Amino acid sequence: MRQDPLADGPKIQVAKTYDAMSKEAADFIRRELKQRPVLLLCASAGSTPTRVYQLLAVRFAREPGLFKQMRVLQIDEWCELAPSSPATCHADLQTKMLGPLCITPDRYKGFRTDAPEPETECGRIARWLAAHGPIDICILGLGANGHVAMNEPAAAMPPHAHVAELARSSRHHAMLKSLAKKPRYGLTLGMGDILRSRRILLLVNSKRKRPALSRLMKPGITTHFPASFLWLHPDATVLCDREAAADVPVRS
Repeated sequence: MRQDPLADGPKIQVAKTYDAMSKEAADFIRRELKQRPVLLLCASAGSTPTRVYQLLAVRFAREPGLFKQMRVLQIDEWCELAPSSPATCHADLQTKMLGPLCITPDRYKGFRTDAPEPETECGRIARWLAAHGPIDICILGLGANGHVAMNEPAAAMPPHAHVAELARSSRHHAMLKSLAKKPRYGLTLGMGDILRSRRILLLVNSKRKRPALSRLMKPGITTHFPASFLWLHPDATVLCDREAAADVPVRS
């Protein structure tokens, strides 16, 4: 594992494999939980954090008490899907993390994918976060176009929970491949909410993410590459595997 702090920017940790990267993330969360049992974890769905959640489940089997007070906030959700759809971010989190870690409903807050008024739903989440935050650890993935959560590249971005128009690439996300009709919008925390997190973990794996990671490692902040805003955070860590960071040497 090699760790390189970017000048006034995110720390970069490069692991040899996806599994090693995931173990670093799981250990990071475990250490924070020991210090802060009521930790608020902002969780992302999708394939990137899957192994992290599996490793946390293994730890739960050994130390169930460690997770007894942990709280979880969903970072984003697709619009216009039935709550019963297996394509929802909630279904993904329920299967991979909420169920295995026995996160009770009173310790979880998520977006309603079928909310009749999406803007009102975003306001509900914003009020909950204002009352129960800040986020202690925010787990993020890196979109190939630089998106973070469902904050897509744009001329401007709302800072707090909002309805986001999805980029074409996001509408063809692997989670949505079984759907004949793809969602056009998503519900997401804003970059302002994310940057108020106490600590941020950005997980990046696979060759497909090399161009985006390479761009992130260069200073420069723009709404056309939302991940660049992580340069403004005092405690952001990028955990990546060797395939994503081919040009960064790994220390044995």
